[in-house]
Formats: sequence, C-alpha cells, structure tokens
Amino acid sequence: MFINKTNDGRNNICGQQISKYRTQLNISQRELADRLQINGLDIDKNAIQRIEAGKRFVTDIELIVIAKVLNKSFEELLDI
Repeated sequence: MFINKTNDGRNNICGQQISKYRTQLNISQRELADRLQINGLDIDKNAIQRIEAGKRFVTDIELIVIAKVLNKSFEELLDI
C-alpha cells in the first residue's frame, strides 16, 4: 500500500524548507503569498501556513513557482 505522508505525519516534505527560506528573506507568510500571486499562483496566506506546517499537499506546479519566488531550486525545497 502506498503511503503519502512522511514518517512524522506531514503531507509534504518541502514545508519546513519553505519556512526556512522565507524566514531568511525576512518576509511574512502574507508577503510570500502576495509574491506568489504576482507570479501567477493563486494561493493565500492560510495556504502558506498550512504548507509550512505540513498540513497541505504541494503540487509540482506550486513547487516550481515557490522555488522561483524564493530564488531556490526545487531540489533545495525538497532537501534532496
């Protein structure tokens, strides 16, 4: 059976990295959501909060835009 959660129950493996890189840029979750919206990704502050907490899945399309806005590679967000 396929398991789509991490060992600690999170729904994504990138949320912690997104939080780390957002904090390094010294921007709020709302500011990150605003920047993502400018880049065509319809996402709000609550979605960012849920992603960072590991409560929301992240699509590959979202991951690419988030990486672009944070000026990171998607591999860095996935901690590969």
